[in-house]
Amino acid sequence: MTRTTVPTAFITATDLLAAIQPADGGRKIFDPATGGTVGRAPVHTAADLDAAVAAARAAQPEWAALGHEKRSEYLNQAADAIDASAEALAELLSREQGKPLNGPNARFEVGACAAWLRATASFVLEPEVVVDDGESHAEVHYRPLGVVGAIGPWNWPMMISVWQLAPSLRMGNTVVMKPSEYTPLSVLALAAVINQALPADLLHVVSGGREVGEALASHPEIDKVMFTGSTATGKAIIRSSADTVKRLTLELGGNDAGIVLEDADPKAIAQDLFWGAFINTGQTCAALKRLYVHDSLYDQVCEELVQVAQNMPMGVGLDENNVLGPLQNKAQFDIVADLVQKAKDSGAKVLTGGNPESGQPGYFYPTTLVAEIDNDNPLVAQEQFGPALPIIRYNTVDEAVEMANGLDVGLGASVWSSDPAKAREVAARIEAGTVWINKHGAVDPRVPFGGAKQSGYGLEFGVAGLKALGTPQVISC
Repeated sequence: MTRTTVPTAFITATDLLAAIQPADGGRKIFDPATGGTVGRAPVHTAADLDAAVAAARAAQPEWAALGHEKRSEYLNQAADAIDASAEALAELLSREQGKPLNGPNARFEVGACAAWLRATASFVLEPEVVVDDGESHAEVHYRPLGVVGAIGPWNWPMMISVWQLAPSLRMGNTVVMKPSEYTPLSVLALAAVINQALPADLLHVVSGGREVGEALASHPEIDKVMFTGSTATGKAIIRSSADTVKRLTLELGGNDAGIVLEDADPKAIAQDLFWGAFINTGQTCAALKRLYVHDSLYDQVCEELVQVAQNMPMGVGLDENNVLGPLQNKAQFDIVADLVQKAKDSGAKVLTGGNPESGQPGYFYPTTLVAEIDNDNPLVAQEQFGPALPIIRYNTVDEAVEMANGLDVGLGASVWSSDPAKAREVAARIEAGTVWINKHGAVDPRVPFGGAKQSGYGLEFGVAGLKALGTPQVISC
């Protein structure tokens, strides 16, 4: 099994589109910032899924036989291919998803794809000796599963695809991906670039609708499903996968809480608080979505956040000056607008934003900060997944922790304090898969990541993430 082609640099998004669009037909994909047409995506069917799975199944044994070292070489070559086409990938991503080129957005996402591949290639996974007492010896090994089905979201379509495909391939599996119907071009383009560096049939993308996703989740020849998306869809995947007892890794919805303790420095943390909440214009599963601030600091934190928010330009992503973009689709725009309106109707105070301009193209919702809001308000209790942050006042740490833990989700959370030891004490009381201190949403390829409660199960990233893409086998003698 050898690399089949020499990676070619795609110079522009037009070059990429020429490589991935169907010769005729397909489905129009629109730019959420301008309403213009980005390109056409193929409309695959369950039969196309069957063909992709069959090809991936046939290629998997030879790929698995290469071993970790050789597979890691291929992952590094794939990272090189991404670097060679990075600007074209970022341009297409910005046009399809809406996120700006600059800031923690399109260029950042493409760079993260290459970095994640290289990090995944570097992890050492050795057999684990669990007993060696002179009489018995037992080791745990991790063998490839076979074919992994990956279903991705529209908010970070390229990066989350790499989170799924990199460990899958590294562990000797092959991959069939189903991208979001909103952002298929980004994933098709990413796969086209990566596949320049990989042997044939290891990575397939099937661009279809809900019926394709349902067929993937129940497919008898798919051994594991990885999914990032809503809790409701995750539950449907669990049901669809039951008959074939598939392994699952589910990263589902979150409504991450942040707690600002009374010893925090509002000015020092304001910038990080802002990006914890508004990275990708708030369209991030592990973004800060409800902020609890001690009464003694409440007004100052609000003032500092307003200052930051009012200096962050929002607009079309291809404009180099912008760092915030539109909501990716009208359905999400309507959710954010409805939740903010409910907050207004309840008497909450809008500090900035809250009034989208009418008549302009694109799904732009202004950066919105809402104060003096009750904890049971829909903007707090429901995941907004957009650029609107409710700020809730509290008086005691016990009260803040109780409110933070009061929902049935627990993906991430954060504690903000000038006293690291005190922050750790509070962090240990929060029911979330990850709790950051003085930052929020800072994922790292070396650090395991997964949700608590209804935010999913299974771990991604690091050696733990590799193990989740393998079948443990105990060899005992």
